[in-house]
Amino acid sequence: MKNTSTTRSPRGFRKLAAPAVAVALLTGVAAPAVAAPERPELREAVQGFVDIGFAGIQVRVDDERGTWTGSAGVRKLGEPAKPPKNAMGRIGSNTKTFVATMVLQLVAEGRIGLDAPARDYLPEFALDRRITVRMLLQHTSGVFSHTGDYYNGQELPGLPSTGQDWVDNRFRTYQPAELVRYALAKPLLFTPGTDWNYSNTNYTLAALLVEKLSGRPFAEELRRRITGPLGLKGTVAPGARSVLPGPHSHGYYRYQHNGVTKTVDVTRQNPSLLFGAGDLVSTAEDLHTFFAALQGGKLLPASLLAEMRKPHPKVGYGLGVFVEDAGCGTTVFRHNGSTIGYGALMYSTPDGSRTLTALLTGGDRDVDVVNEYPRALSKLLKAEFCDQAAS
Repeated sequence: MKNTSTTRSPRGFRKLAAPAVAVALLTGVAAPAVAAPERPELREAVQGFVDIGFAGIQVRVDDERGTWTGSAGVRKLGEPAKPPKNAMGRIGSNTKTFVATMVLQLVAEGRIGLDAPARDYLPEFALDRRITVRMLLQHTSGVFSHTGDYYNGQELPGLPSTGQDWVDNRFRTYQPAELVRYALAKPLLFTPGTDWNYSNTNYTLAALLVEKLSGRPFAEELRRRITGPLGLKGTVAPGARSVLPGPHSHGYYRYQHNGVTKTVDVTRQNPSLLFGAGDLVSTAEDLHTFFAALQGGKLLPASLLAEMRKPHPKVGYGLGVFVEDAGCGTTVFRHNGSTIGYGALMYSTPDGSRTLTALLTGGDRDVDVVNEYPRALSKLLKAEFCDQAAS
């Protein structure tokens, strides 16, 4: 199932349509509309996500050819309507890039030291003094993740975050301090700074740093520092609100319990379990605007943007962003995210001039995340970042 549309940026419109406009002025005949490239390679790649089991997907690409948007699949299972292209969705760990940006803005203002002990700013948690602010942002603190961990081949359970336990608790409200104290009750996974392990608690702590140093609730400071200045109308820190605002697609969770496969509509869920780590709601357009501004140097001074982009040698993770090859020698920065039922993609070239952002929803089919999903993602990235015609 396919549905795509294209629009031109103002710059692209001026370049292509000026001769036609001049003819119209001279002859009195209305100038024909100028069609943007169809981008069939993108349409095919977008459809590929639905083919492997996602309920729906909406994608936005911004580059020198203008803006291209496309969607595939359905807004809600059992209904024919396609995903709205202006939909709001749960963006999961893309939240971390917003939080890292805010912390680095505080560093730029001299309010916090990047390599200072995080305990100096959050003494109430008695963090190990070896854990620095940088280590929280780069996942090198060794702090256990409150949502559960997998380290050195060992699965370490946390608060209910998958399966029937999560379904039964998906409307429960957690307090950020509760999440942190749960995680800190566990031993460190490694000596701070000696290894890398993705931990949601790192970013819950980082968001609490933002609150402590600003003296404002996280949602308010997000508006003051990022969503307000950038005009992001669809980006929200929902707190404990379970309703997904604005136009949106339904997300579904398919799981097994006691040998029975179940599919549950999880559009409504309380995101407080992921405070600072994966709770934000946004749109593909807002993700583009934010990430293009960030990579284009509009949110951070050059020195701190460079710090953000320094990848850890183990996994290529900087401070709230991954650094990787799009598949053809083109370097891209990204941070994808997922919560149960929802996912989001956020990619950019180093100068912010070419971005790819997307929202996805889970459906009633199992998605092969080991083989099929990486192939579908690679095809989409290559269609944009490895298309020589767009270079």
